[in-house]
Amino acid sequence: MSSLSDAYRNAPLLSHHIIPLDFESVKHVPESHSWQNFDSSLSTRDQPPESLPIIDLADPNALNLVGQVCEAWGMFQVTNHGISSVLLTDVEYETKRFFSLPSKEKMKALRSPGGASGYGVARITPFFNKFMWHEGFTIVESPVHHAREVWPHGYQRFCEVMEEYQKKMKELTERLLVLILKFLGLPGVLLDFEWLRHPTSHDPCRPDSCTALQLNYYPSCPDPTRAMGLAPHTDSFLLTVIHQVRGTHGGLEILKDGVGWVRIVPMEGALVVNVGDMLHIMSNGMFPSVLHRVVVDKTSHRMSLAYFYGPPVDHRLSPFTASGAPVRFRPVTVGKYIEMKAKSLEDALSQVRVR
Repeated sequence: MSSLSDAYRNAPLLSHHIIPLDFESVKHVPESHSWQNFDSSLSTRDQPPESLPIIDLADPNALNLVGQVCEAWGMFQVTNHGISSVLLTDVEYETKRFFSLPSKEKMKALRSPGGASGYGVARITPFFNKFMWHEGFTIVESPVHHAREVWPHGYQRFCEVMEEYQKKMKELTERLLVLILKFLGLPGVLLDFEWLRHPTSHDPCRPDSCTALQLNYYPSCPDPTRAMGLAPHTDSFLLTVIHQVRGTHGGLEILKDGVGWVRIVPMEGALVVNVGDMLHIMSNGMFPSVLHRVVVDKTSHRMSLAYFYGPPVDHRLSPFTASGAPVRFRPVTVGKYIEMKAKSLEDALSQVRVR
């Protein structure tokens, strides 16, 4: 297995698990998208909003702050992250430009059944009995192929902006990951991580790292009490960095022990970072991989960009443990874990957990 695309090719989807609903054409929530009676826990929306911990990466104590919040929350916000407001404005504009197209135009970029890139519903869709109030555009490697299908004579700007955004996201996630490994007392491990030790390439999808950019659109919904924007799940990779398009509805929620579902309010200018399964495994369970979801709104839509970062597909994930501490997870390659997650979603972690 040599790429992220290969991992997903081994877990192909059926066509009806790829094509989104034409949300502009519906006036009511169809039964296929109604979650009202699916799971009573999904309708718990009475907790007050919370603000995630905010870390200034220019703070001299950023290393400890990042490590502590990974352990306590598994999710946090960062400022002084190095992503310019100009680039954020550009990537927001291009995201809006794509999702504002008529459904038939977006369908020109439809993801193939065994593909990782392109337009379609969330890949977690087959694991639920209902469809989600969501459509997305996934970029793995270059967006040129699909963008050219949509805009034969106007795709260059979209590609330039998305590639520059991925480049800056890669720099940020690698910066965060170095802090996290140092917090874990593992600076020497960096010597074994060629893909992290030499982040010299500005190619956002160089072969020695495993990354993806997901553009998300959650349309306004005629009855948000019956719909789900994105069902509860954890992310597969090491870290996810989320930017919510400014001026759009919030909706990200996390499950907090003893509290329930809590709405997260992003701070202007900050980016949200969350721990994924692979960092949960590498930290031997010290850092939680946070269960999160997205809810929708009756009058406002939501757009966001999620950048996923992981090691190379052939990298062997294994827990780092203190001397004498019991190992909680069996070793597994990145590619194999992605394939397991694509086939069994939340059961993937239990499959590599030591019993």
